[in-house]
Amino acid sequence: MPLTTPRLILRSWRAADRAPLAAITADAHTMRFFLSGRTRAQSDAWMERAQAHIDRHGFGIWAAELPGTGLIGFVGISTIPADVPMPPGVELVWTLGAAWWGHGYAPEAAHAAAADGFTRLGLAELVAFTAAVNAPSRRVMEKLGMHLDPLVSFDHPRVPPGHLLARHVVYRLARP
Repeated sequence: MPLTTPRLILRSWRAADRAPLAAITADAHTMRFFLSGRTRAQSDAWMERAQAHIDRHGFGIWAAELPGTGLIGFVGISTIPADVPMPPGVELVWTLGAAWWGHGYAPEAAHAAAADGFTRLGLAELVAFTAAVNAPSRRVMEKLGMHLDPLVSFDHPRVPPGHLLARHVVYRLARP
């Protein structure tokens, strides 16, 4: 079930998304708040896992399409991975290619994903987390009305201890 916003479509993944997704997730600037970019094989495998989550749960991290342009990244909601030291829940996720930053696409799409989670799925709360140093994502969280939970932060288990990206902060958004 695709979601639409005034400018974007959030939809299931297609084979044609493989190359543009790989380009986005291989870009060092786009992925600067991740440990590294992804190889084509890693990107393809991630896309398959994202679609499997959608197929299994009826929601997930969707392809974000700008009509007339094509894939610009991914946005959606997903179950919190088991290895993340937080209670089970659903997180709001977004990553757009650097070429599409600064146009308001991330908050627009994330707002639609959150609204879907609250209305169609009846979720009571969504969380988002990011490296503490990731000011751009933190600004998106604040634009969405999310609030920093000062009592919950953690060192991400997939990031080496002491690394600049290890410390993560958590933001929360309750159903309106």
